[in-house]
Amino acid sequence: MDAIVKNFPASKEKQARPSQQEAEEAVRVLLRWAGDDPAREGLLDTPKRVAAAYRELFGGYDQSPEEVLGRTFEEVSGYDDIVLVRDIPFFSHCEHHMLPIIGKAHVAYLPNGRVLGLSKIARVVEIFGRRLQTQENLTAQIASAIEDTLKPRGVAVMIEAEHMCMEMRGVQKQGSQTMTTTFTGEFKANAAEQARFFTLARNR
Repeated sequence: MDAIVKNFPASKEKQARPSQQEAEEAVRVLLRWAGDDPAREGLLDTPKRVAAAYRELFGGYDQSPEEVLGRTFEEVSGYDDIVLVRDIPFFSHCEHHMLPIIGKAHVAYLPNGRVLGLSKIARVVEIFGRRLQTQENLTAQIASAIEDTLKPRGVAVMIEAEHMCMEMRGVQKQGSQTMTTTFTGEFKANAAEQARFFTLARNR
């Protein structure tokens, strides 16, 4: 798939994960850097809580989208039209400031003899969302995973999201939304299929 950014640069080896103790100590350092005292009563258990929260929020690193998408179904009774799951809510974190990205994804594909369980599409959004991301990468990774595993006639992904790094800091523009799209196969080659995707995704 052209211009798809993979999960990790091929030139860099994945580093060993720090221990729970190291993670908690890093939180204590940040608390001191922020100007507070990690030894005061209200913050005593904060490092443990933050480490546990991060383990959950970034749990996508421990999950494989290929495994989630591995099971497909061939009993489709000749169905070969668009399959769309829209308004999939997700929470992610930007890789630049580690602040939340809150949005929804619309994911569609054109079957090529096989279909996915609908929950698998939402699971893939969840897996990639629970990693440090840019919205552009997130959009491309979801499309790439479905394209590579299912081999459909085309994939379409649209993401609409708010970025807290724009709303809480910097320009502080509350309510602004960013939209990204990725198309493969017939969705990329056929403007009519793109238009149909947008119509279905936005039809309320």
